[in-house]
Amino acid sequence: MGRPLILQVVVLLAAFLATESNKNRSRTTTNFLDKAECSCKLKGGLDDCSCDVESIDSFNNGKIHPLLEELLGRNYFRYFKVNLNKDCPFWYDDSKCALKDCAVDICTEEVLPEGMRNGHEVKKYMTDSLQEKEECDEMMELSTVDTTLSQESKDAFVDWTEYDDSQLSFCAMDDEDENDMQYVDLLLNPERYTGYKGESPHRIWRSIYEENCFKPVQSTRPSYSPNIVSKGSPLEGLCLEKRVFYRVISGLHSSINIHLCARHLLPADGHHGDVCLTRDGWGRTKWGPKLEEFRKRFSPESVGPQGTTRLKNLYFVYLLELRALVKAAPYFLNQTFYTGDRGEDDEVRQLLMEVLDVARQFPYQFDENTMFQGDPKEARRLKEEFRQHFWNVTRIMDCVGCDKCRLWGKLQVHGLGTALKVLFSGDIIGRTDIPHNRQFHMTRREIVALVNAFGRLSKSIRALEDFKNMMTTS
Repeated sequence: MGRPLILQVVVLLAAFLATESNKNRSRTTTNFLDKAECSCKLKGGLDDCSCDVESIDSFNNGKIHPLLEELLGRNYFRYFKVNLNKDCPFWYDDSKCALKDCAVDICTEEVLPEGMRNGHEVKKYMTDSLQEKEECDEMMELSTVDTTLSQESKDAFVDWTEYDDSQLSFCAMDDEDENDMQYVDLLLNPERYTGYKGESPHRIWRSIYEENCFKPVQSTRPSYSPNIVSKGSPLEGLCLEKRVFYRVISGLHSSINIHLCARHLLPADGHHGDVCLTRDGWGRTKWGPKLEEFRKRFSPESVGPQGTTRLKNLYFVYLLELRALVKAAPYFLNQTFYTGDRGEDDEVRQLLMEVLDVARQFPYQFDENTMFQGDPKEARRLKEEFRQHFWNVTRIMDCVGCDKCRLWGKLQVHGLGTALKVLFSGDIIGRTDIPHNRQFHMTRREIVALVNAFGRLSKSIRALEDFKNMMTTS
C-alpha cells in the first residue's frame, strides 16, 4: 500500500509543477502582451530628437491618420508608376513566392484617370493659359532673340540638368521612359504577408544593414536579425548623422514588419500553414492581425530589448518624414495634382492642405538643421557618403524576389529618399528668386511616394494600438 501511495504523490507533484511552469511561461509571455506592460516599455522619449511616444500616438491616431486614409484613397495618390522588371544589380535571384498573392495586378489603360493615360504626366490645366500664351507670342515677335542651339549644346544641357538633379536625389530612380514602367493601383495591391520568406528576404536586409548602414570601428555585425540579441547598442560610437541613418532604416524595417503582422494570412480552426485557410462567406482568403507573428518579431522572448528599440525607431522615422512634409508645403502650394478630373483634383489639393495644416501643428518637429554641421568640407563629405549609402539601398529593392514586396519596398524606400531630399535641400524649396535650374523640383512619382510612405508609417503606429488592445484580451 505504501508504494502506490508514494507513486500517487509523485504523479500529483509532477502535475502541479508542470502546471506552475506553464503558468509562469504564460505570465512571461503575457507581460509583454499586456497593454500596461507593453506601454511601460514602449513609452517616453526618443533618442536624437525631442519627442516622446505618447505625443506621437495621440497626434497620429486622433488627428492626422484619418485624414491620410481619405487622401490616399484618391486617384492622384492611389496610382503609382513603377518598373518591377529590373534585374538585381548585385546578385542573381530566382526566388519564388509561396502564394499567388505575391503577384501584382497592373493597371490597364482604360482604368487609369484621363490625366495619367498614354504616359502623359500633365501638371497643369493648359486651357487656362491659352489666352496668356497668345498675348505673350505677340510681344515676343517684337523682341525676338536668336535662341538657336546646336545639338551638342542641347545634349550638354541635358547632362548638366541630370547632374544637378542627381546631387539632390537620394534615390536610384526608374526612368520614366522605360517600356517596363507601369501603373499599379495601390488599393488593389495592398501591402500584406505573401509567403515571401527564407534566404532571399534575409539576404536583402543583411545587405542593407551590413553593407550600407554605418558601423563603429569595433563593430563587425549590427544586430538586426530577429534571432540576434545585441549586448550593446549598434549605434555606440557613431556620430549623429550615422545614427540617424541607422534609425530610419531600422524604423522602416519595423514598419514593414508591422504591416505584415497586421494583414497576415489567417489560419483556419487553429491550424497553421499555407494550405488550410480561413475564408469569408464568399470563399475568399481572409487576412487580418496575427498576434503570434507580432510576438515573434518584437517580444522580449524572441528579440530581447531590441524589440522596443526597433519600435521606437519607427517613431523616429515617422518624425523625420512628418518634418519633410511640413518643409515641402511651400512646393505643394504651387501644384495642381492633375488627373483630368478638375473637381477631384481640387478636393485632393484641399485634403492635402488639411494634412499639412495638421502636420504643422505638431510641436515636436524633427530638426534637420542639427545634422551636417561643423567643418564645411567634412560636412559635405559626410552628407555625400550618407546620400550614396541610401542610394545603394534603393538599388537593393530591385533584388526583392516577390513582386508585391518589391512594389511596396520601392515605394516606401523611394518615399523615404524623397523625404531626405526635401530635408537636405537647404532653403531652396518654394523659392523663385533663384535660377530655374537650381529651383527645387519633385516629380509626380516622388510626391506620390512621399505621401504614401508617410501614410504607411502612420498606419503602422495605428496598428500598434490595435495590437496593444489585442494583448489585453489574449
